[in-house]
Amino acid sequence: MSTWAGTKLEDRKAARRAQLLDAAVDLLGASDGPALSVRAACRHAKLTERYFYESFPDREALVVATYEHVGALAHQVLVDAVQAAPTPDARADAAVTAFVELIVDDPRKGRVLLLAPMTEPALSRRGVELLPAFAALVRGQLSSGADDLDRQMTAIGLVGALANLFIAYLDGTLEVPRDRLVRHCVALVLNADKP
Repeated sequence: MSTWAGTKLEDRKAARRAQLLDAAVDLLGASDGPALSVRAACRHAKLTERYFYESFPDREALVVATYEHVGALAHQVLVDAVQAAPTPDARADAAVTAFVELIVDDPRKGRVLLLAPMTEPALSRRGVELLPAFAALVRGQLSSGADDLDRQMTAIGLVGALANLFIAYLDGTLEVPRDRLVRHCVALVLNADKP
């Protein structure tokens, strides 16, 4: 394996790929709409197209990789939040707060995760494919009083409701203070499986 300035080739490739993903989060999550092209990603990452094609075969592959990257961050944030909280109320608050910190404090990530699937043909199916992973996290936090099918339907409905609230908040159609949004979402989670 070749080394240059003390860095191995694989490490340099990984660093360039990370630069391109960071650029793609900026461009795909731009407030004035996605402006992601191969050229724009390269310019933003300060890399040549040669390095782009070292990591991605085309623009669509970068779009999907960016979406999966942000989706994995969101999933991990939620897993970490619920693991650290001792009670159902604390878990709901920690999960909603952590998710809001990820997608509202850094709205680029929120727009990539929640808005890009509506505008990017390469993501039209991926948004649906991530739903089960998030629904499974929610289902695991619901009380065991309901049967598994009811818990599954409640989890899917709750993920959809929360996603639509966050979409409305990110696109400006829902204008509420952030703390009110968090409180409302926590209440939804806590009351989701009550009769």
